[in-house]
Amino acid sequence: MGLLTETNAQYYSGQQRFVATGTASPNEQFTWTGNTDLFDAQGSVGANYSVTVNGTAATGTVTVSNNTITLDQATAASDIVVITLSQTAINNNYGSYEYISLHDVINNFIVAYVGKDKIIPDVKRTDVMFHAKRGLQEFSYDTLKSIKSQELTVPPSLSVVIPQDYVNYVKCSWIDDVGAKHIIYPTRVTSNPTELPIQDTAGIPTQDSTGNNIEANQSQTEERWAEQDNTLFQDFDDYRYPVWDNYLGQRYGLQPEEANINGTFTINERLGKFSFSSDLADKLIILEYISDGLAVDEDMKIPKFAEEAMYMHIAHAILSTRMNIPEYIVARFKKDRRAALRNAKIRLSNIKIEEIAQVFRNKSKIIKH
Repeated sequence: MGLLTETNAQYYSGQQRFVATGTASPNEQFTWTGNTDLFDAQGSVGANYSVTVNGTAATGTVTVSNNTITLDQATAASDIVVITLSQTAINNNYGSYEYISLHDVINNFIVAYVGKDKIIPDVKRTDVMFHAKRGLQEFSYDTLKSIKSQELTVPPSLSVVIPQDYVNYVKCSWIDDVGAKHIIYPTRVTSNPTELPIQDTAGIPTQDSTGNNIEANQSQTEERWAEQDNTLFQDFDDYRYPVWDNYLGQRYGLQPEEANINGTFTINERLGKFSFSSDLADKLIILEYISDGLAVDEDMKIPKFAEEAMYMHIAHAILSTRMNIPEYIVARFKKDRRAALRNAKIRLSNIKIEEIAQVFRNKSKIIKH
C-alpha cells in the first residue's frame, strides 16, 4: 500500500470536491480526507478552510468535528460542495512527505521494538514519548534542519525581541536594496549587564523596604553604546580607530573582528532582546535561529533521513536507564545510535557534487566532473 494518502487536488490546490446527495439536507455532512486537519468553524477567527456550494460561499453555520463539516444550509442532489484550505495551510503542507511525525515515530517504535521476544519486553508509552521528545531536542541542535528565520526591521530603539521559540542564534544579516544578505557579527567590545543596582556614595547597592536591591531603569553602558557615532572616527579613544599621530607606537591597530561595515549586535539577556548598533537603524534584517522542535505541533516532525537514528536513540535511552540490562546490550545500542546519527548527518547535509564543482570553477583548480 502506498504511503501517499492525499489526492493531487488536496496537495497542490488544497481542495476536496463533493457531490451532495440532498438526503440529509439541511444538515448534510462532508468528510475532509487530506493530511491537514480542519479547525474552527468557517468564518471564525483562525479558521484554516472555507466551504463553497456551487461556487458560492456557504451560508448559515458551518461546524467541523474530526475533519467532518456539517452544513445547516439546504443542499439538493448534485450540488457541488468544495472544501478549500487557506493559503497558509496549503503552504505548510507542501513538502510534508519529507517528514514523519513524532506521533508516528512513537507508534512505530512500540510496534517494532517492544513486546514478547523483542529487545524491550515492556515499556510505558509515556517513557517512549519522553525519550522521543528529548531525542528531537538533541537532534534539532546539530543534526536536523531546524533553523528558523524571521524578517524584521530594526526600530529606532535598536532592539528586537528574542523569538518565542528561540534556543540559540545561527546568523543575523541585514538586507540591501537588491535582497542580498550582509552578515552582522556579534561584538565583544561591549556587553549588556544583567543587573543594574543603584549605589550609595560609598558604592554599596541600596535596597528598598522589602530588602531587595533598587534597580536603575536603564543601563549607562547600553546608552553609551547606542549613542556612538559609527561614521566619524576622530577620537583616539575610539576602539575602531587604528592610528593616532600623537600616540604613534602606542596603538596596535584595528581589531580584525570589528573590521566590517555591516554593524554589530549583542544579546541583551536582561531585556530579552537583540540590540544592534546605531548604523543598523531602520534596516531590514533576517534573524536565523535554532529551535528545539517542540515549540508547536507543526515543529514536532522528523526528516525521514533521521528516522532510524531516532529509533536507535529511544532504544538506547530506555535500555541504559533500566536495571539488569547486560552492559554489552547497552553498549551495542549506544554504538548503533552513534552510527545511525552519523548517517543521518551525512544524508541531511545534502551535499551535491555538481554544486561543489560549480563553486570550484571560479578557483585556480582543475576539477574533473
